[in-house]
Amino acid sequence: MSTMAQRDWKYALAPVWPHFTELQISRGKGSFLFDREGNPYLDFTSGIGVTNTGHCHPRIVQAIQAQAEKLLHGQATILYHEPMQELVKELRTVIPDPLDCFFLTNSGSEAVESALKLARHATGRTNVTCFQGGYHGRTIGAMSVTTAKTVYRLHYQPLMPGVAVAPYPRRKEDVPYCLEELERLLVTQTAPSETAAMIVEPILGEGGYIVPPAGFLPELRRICDEHGILLILDEIQSGFGRTGQFFAFEHEPMIPDICIMAKGLASGLPLSGIAAPREVMERWVTGSHGGTYGGNPLACAAAAETIRVLKEESLPERAATLGKELIASLNRCKDSGEIHEVRGRGLMVGCEFRDTRQKPDRDRAAKVRLACLQQGLILLTCGTYDHVIRWIPPLTVSQSELSQALTVFESALMDVDPS
Repeated sequence: MSTMAQRDWKYALAPVWPHFTELQISRGKGSFLFDREGNPYLDFTSGIGVTNTGHCHPRIVQAIQAQAEKLLHGQATILYHEPMQELVKELRTVIPDPLDCFFLTNSGSEAVESALKLARHATGRTNVTCFQGGYHGRTIGAMSVTTAKTVYRLHYQPLMPGVAVAPYPRRKEDVPYCLEELERLLVTQTAPSETAAMIVEPILGEGGYIVPPAGFLPELRRICDEHGILLILDEIQSGFGRTGQFFAFEHEPMIPDICIMAKGLASGLPLSGIAAPREVMERWVTGSHGGTYGGNPLACAAAAETIRVLKEESLPERAATLGKELIASLNRCKDSGEIHEVRGRGLMVGCEFRDTRQKPDRDRAAKVRLACLQQGLILLTCGTYDHVIRWIPPLTVSQSELSQALTVFESALMDVDPS
């Protein structure tokens, strides 16, 4: 037996993956994951916002099983297949006009790359503006517009040129300054005539679950319209019912030029995509972009059924209702001084920790998260300083499961002394 084979199997996995837990999971069902001994864990990560319909929703499992007997791979440049056609029909029922044309790929990063490439072809311009604290992925183009943490860019630079970074508002009083700086950016760093697109998350994900104040996104829409710049909204983490609407941009009266989708689209199967008006897509030179697995039949079948489940089980509405209850309960912890701030929409909620000097308290956030894990509740952190605990349970979570999670969280807060 080789030396490698004698070592722990984990040695064979690249250590570039960070690990929030050491759990070895054998199965999942609904809001729970089960380890090899059968111990249950409430999963309030949803695989980082992926399993919006819960683990192994029976209708989605059945759709995958049925498709697996028919066709496993149908390359999109060679043929059309029924699951892709069904998915397009379902997407058209939840995405507003004029976003009526779709390109499908595999991961969030690939979808971001697709959006950036489309924007350059459609406008004939080169530059892109992104926003401070945004996270868009780990491939070169996506990483170039990611500013949530330096670790995502560390030792990979220089990255894609032509990227300018604008401020992202945390509070209402920040909006005038952020818009003024954005306008200044267009006369100091990247002229409108060379700016293809602005890319922004409607709610910062890795950047700390920050909801922009009302009016900011519509103002971005206005500025882009004024200068002929395409507005790209990254709905990878916030889409498919997570915030109480199918897409987070629907909370305000505005529509992007390009909408990026992934995570919750296919309930765990690798599928992502972008939506844009047909007129914009027609400016993308045929054959200039593609991929072997994009629009895979199994993933498309899962995604089509996912959308039907979200609609028929009213899961976005459920997220809105339960999200209000979750935020109210967490605010009671805030009122007691345990948490600095609670923020979010629907079931995309963050709890920010700061110390007595009002500095980001990464240490306490980590200790609270680990205390929750020891009691069977899986949570994640986010934020530039990893000082925000994020709540992203499946949209199918029951009232009793939500109450159970809150009980564990409150216990963990009491067990971990403030810094």
